[in-house]
Amino acid sequence: MTLDFLDDTQVEYEQAVSQTKFGKFHFFLLAVCGLIYLNTAVGITIISFVLPSATCDYRMTSVDKGWLTAAPMLGMVLGSYFWGCLADTKGRKYVLIISLLLDGICGILSSISQVYGLFIFFRFLNGFGITGAMAICFPYLGEFQSTKYREKILCWMEVFWTIGIILLPLIAWLIIPLHIDITLFGIIKFHSWNLFVAICAIPSILIAIWLFFFPESPKFLIEVGDADEALDILKDIYHMNTGRPKSDYPIKSLKEKEREKNNQNLAVPSLRSLNLRKPKHLNILLKEIWEQTKALCKAPHLKNTTLTCAIQFGLTASYYTLMIWFPELFYRFEEYEAKNGDAEASVCIVSSIVLRENEEFCGNPIDNDVYWHTVIIGLSCIPTSLLLPVCIHRVGAKLFIFFSLVLAGAATIGLYFVKNAAENLVLSCIFEALTSLGISTVYCVMVDLFPTNLRVMAAALSLTFGRGGALIGNLLFGFLIDLNCVVPIIIFSALLFISGILCLFLPSTGREALN
Repeated sequence: MTLDFLDDTQVEYEQAVSQTKFGKFHFFLLAVCGLIYLNTAVGITIISFVLPSATCDYRMTSVDKGWLTAAPMLGMVLGSYFWGCLADTKGRKYVLIISLLLDGICGILSSISQVYGLFIFFRFLNGFGITGAMAICFPYLGEFQSTKYREKILCWMEVFWTIGIILLPLIAWLIIPLHIDITLFGIIKFHSWNLFVAICAIPSILIAIWLFFFPESPKFLIEVGDADEALDILKDIYHMNTGRPKSDYPIKSLKEKEREKNNQNLAVPSLRSLNLRKPKHLNILLKEIWEQTKALCKAPHLKNTTLTCAIQFGLTASYYTLMIWFPELFYRFEEYEAKNGDAEASVCIVSSIVLRENEEFCGNPIDNDVYWHTVIIGLSCIPTSLLLPVCIHRVGAKLFIFFSLVLAGAATIGLYFVKNAAENLVLSCIFEALTSLGISTVYCVMVDLFPTNLRVMAAALSLTFGRGGALIGNLLFGFLIDLNCVVPIIIFSALLFISGILCLFLPSTGREALN
């Protein structure tokens, strides 16, 4: 049976993308999006190894470290919605490239910053850039998939995040212990941790260059009225996946979205064609952004918008705060045990003792066990990363999120009761494996919850709330870790429990075509 009867019929996007088959293009796309997500894991958690290493150079107190960890989060708060609006109006690929280039360039500049305030500023810009890539890579990947493969492919992104969490301490372990003390131009002092920051910034630039060879999302192109260009891209994907000529692609016409008319009954120009230097076009763009924002805040999207924002706030606040501070806590345990042998003490006691003994800001170099413990945390995520795409259809995404967050909340409470570095490591592994699983699954769910014209903006809005939580969390942790560390433990565990319960109110996903 042939599909010739479709030749002169405008078909829905789901049917058209299914006809491209699943093949080589989709694997390349998964690779580039996965590397973006991997790079995001590195970019967000890199500060965790900079904290102990740069303490002496910048003479940082715990409060200073709190501000440093909060700076990228503030950039993410301000950048999330900005990039989301841009991606839903100018294109996914365009924003991915710009945000990655910004992250890479600012990362290199931060590596040569000699002043604490300037370093914080560039890390703020890093956060501003990397959040755009993080918010968009899931929708960009998902919009190329048919319903049959979409949820499973999106879940494989968690594997790349896990690889990033494993690679980062290995790179740090390789570079930071080196004895590098170089002075450039008589004013720029360059140590091993500076080299570490610079090397971690380079992949963003390389991935951005690779993205130039990928197409814009056909689903987005249809949404903004460029159906012919979308059809050409689908033909290219068909040719790449099947090896057959593009002329054999059975779909000849795509169903277009009805274009709005202005007062002269003329179609409003495509949002991608708008020239932002023209006041009239800028007005059209701002009006569209405002209308889309209002759409997210009223029925039928208000419930899903509220739930995803609340879940992201609690989950992200807990995850990014504790993950960034784990190497610092490992460092403090190693410092304590080096001086006190096998004497057991809780996290709170260890932190206060090490702080008093290192008032001169310059403690010992990071012990190799700190790097090794962080690698183990990353390795602990492999089983859950592989389990997610295999079982997601059978169990359901929201149940996955619920159980992972509730168990992560219990692990967070357990941090108060640990008495040595080994117990701290075990609970840290459980926490990382479960919370990273929850974060990736939330991103997968959001691709299905919102229509194309609101998808990235909705993800960006929820990320804004999530990064706001991370910002507040890092500041609180920096202030409270040395004063009363039981308080942040209670706060973060409660946030995880609440986020887990809220997940039960999400609709089921992964069974229908993208809206």
